[in-house]
Amino acid sequence: MSVVGLIVHLGRDQAAVHARALAEWLISEGHEVRVPLDTAALALDPQVVAATQFADGVDLVVTLGGDGSILRAVELLAGEAIPILGVNHGRLGYLTEVAPHDAQGAIARALAGDHDIEERMLVRTTLTVAAQTSTHLALNEAVIERTSEANTVRLAVWIDGEFFTTYAADGLIVASPTGSTAYAFSARGPIIDATLRALLLTPVAPHMPFDRALVLSAETRLRLSIDGHRLAAVSVDGRRLAVVGDGDSIECTAADQSARLVTLGPRRFQRVLKAKFGLNDR
Repeated sequence: MSVVGLIVHLGRDQAAVHARALAEWLISEGHEVRVPLDTAALALDPQVVAATQFADGVDLVVTLGGDGSILRAVELLAGEAIPILGVNHGRLGYLTEVAPHDAQGAIARALAGDHDIEERMLVRTTLTVAAQTSTHLALNEAVIERTSEANTVRLAVWIDGEFFTTYAADGLIVASPTGSTAYAFSARGPIIDATLRALLLTPVAPHMPFDRALVLSAETRLRLSIDGHRLAAVSVDGRRLAVVGDGDSIECTAADQSARLVTLGPRRFQRVLKAKFGLNDR
């Protein structure tokens, strides 16, 4: 018997229907199915757990939705080395591995060990606000950006303890290679092979001559802080964490942990890009 966690995008009706069917099938096969409280309606009561208990004893996590559902799984696993299998009920599906009609067979293969694991680097963000420190893991990125539509912010950056420069911009993105095709991509940052280890620092709408993204070693330690009176908001993988001001700091490094994505065959980087960005006919 295995313990399978389900993460479901509740905004997609087909994902919810599919999740119920998969839960019934897994239970009939003798497995335990677990869902977090926010998807309690999708499974039997004994399988509903608090978010802080979701990862305990789980053998496999299956996400049904888009890439955001995989980000949710990474958040709930909090660095635990548990494989994640993505079923694409979204649109782009850059991270998801299988189509809905292939899900049952893919889950059976994953539980039988007939699969590969692709390790994806996580960004570790340490946030210090009003002398209180918290740590968060991101598969895509940490973002520090303006809180007002009218104003830019000034963000001072230190690299490995040495002051680098102060950016005047709408914000800064600290992304993993996986995140190079997310927000950083929309800010015209470079695309990095997702299996590499690096930190990508990308300014959002910079108001200064130096407007390029930086690709830095995974061993780099980045520290950012507010330079001036304007506040900035900090988000990790789309989750708003805090509003920071003078005296607060954000430190970003490559995490020791990684996200473990289940793959059922070769995932060549250029083929994924061609398929997801419609390059096949060009």
